[in-house]
Amino acid sequence: MSVRALTLRFALPIALLSLWWFASAGSGNFYFPPLPKIARTFAEVWFSKKIVHDVLPSLARFFAGYFAAIALGLVLGVAIGASRTARAYLEPALEFLRAVPPPVLVPVFMLFAGIGDAMKTIVIVSGCVWPVLINAVEGVRGLDEVLDSVARCYRIRGAARLWHFVLPGASPQIFAGMRQALSIGIILMVISEMFAASNGLGFSLVQFQRSFAIPEMWTGIILLGLIGIMLSFAFAAVESRLLAWYFGLRRSQRDAA
Repeated sequence: MSVRALTLRFALPIALLSLWWFASAGSGNFYFPPLPKIARTFAEVWFSKKIVHDVLPSLARFFAGYFAAIALGLVLGVAIGASRTARAYLEPALEFLRAVPPPVLVPVFMLFAGIGDAMKTIVIVSGCVWPVLINAVEGVRGLDEVLDSVARCYRIRGAARLWHFVLPGASPQIFAGMRQALSIGIILMVISEMFAASNGLGFSLVQFQRSFAIPEMWTGIILLGLIGIMLSFAFAAVESRLLAWYFGLRRSQRDAA
């Protein structure tokens, strides 16, 4: 990445942090402490055993739920997208289920899965699966008809058709759904840990809030933002590598235009 691109990407965050730093300097407000104090508290709180006790379990649950949602969404999305009959029968039910907010299902999941890691993982899956599934359906529906006809003429069927035609053709939309699911998963990770939990970032935030540890509470919020940024950068790196052909095609089309 060029220096200019890095400057454009980080200019606004640096400007906002600088504004917060100077605007909060000397603040006596109990609920909005100075950013330097929050920064010192951040090092004290999170560069300790809380990394192992709270951060790593949260990330483990997040990744388990996120990747399970991707697998489930891909399997169902490709199957439904490839069949007009399946879409006609299942679309009303899918729209109904997608409209139900996952947080309201937490009590239901607690009845069936208890209050352990399984429940928290299921909550993440219940929210992350829909962007992947819906985008997979639309990606399969929108496959190039000419290429589809060519594949049929050459009798490319079964696993070869799925691997060499369906998944590559639908992958741009599938990755768009996976990116949406990333932020949803972080939100649901925190929400699920606010219910009958004994560790995790959501649990820590609730404990800080209940004990009026305001600087510590702000450090948890900042840590969640940093985790979101790092996951977004990691996802973008994987996406640019796996969809290099797609981005190259788009660049060539823009240059030709």
